[in-house]
Amino acid sequence: MTDPSVSPGRPAAAKADKTKLAKNQVAKTQLAKTKLTEVVVVCAKCAKRQGLRPRAVRALLKGAAKQAAKDGLLADRTKLCIVESGCLGPCPKRAVAVATGASLAAGRVVLLDPDSKPEEALAAVLRPVLPQPRPPNSAPIRP
Repeated sequence: MTDPSVSPGRPAAAKADKTKLAKNQVAKTQLAKTKLTEVVVVCAKCAKRQGLRPRAVRALLKGAAKQAAKDGLLADRTKLCIVESGCLGPCPKRAVAVATGASLAAGRVVLLDPDSKPEEALAAVLRPVLPQPRPPNSAPIRP
């Protein structure tokens, strides 16, 4: 039988060498310091559906974070990185889907009212999201 992964114009030895190199290569990674404390992902599709200009939610949250830092409500080192993305999943009719690292770790997306005050919007985004207890994968073990 012929190997379907090998094309007729390519010898089998060339494929074997290529896979051998891929197994022996080790990814080199490095870590770097950053001043960012939180990354906020905003659904651009939801913002457009609400009739907001492209970076309106970003401007709303950035302005609120700067004002809160001036007032001393946030830690001195709080710096947000607000990024627009594609669809985050839920498509609310009267809200904008926003996610943070903590909310994604908990399996949640924050639904933000675009008419809310900047302070309320920032509090809704940065508040800690408590993870929901997950049901066990199997039946309990009986003695």
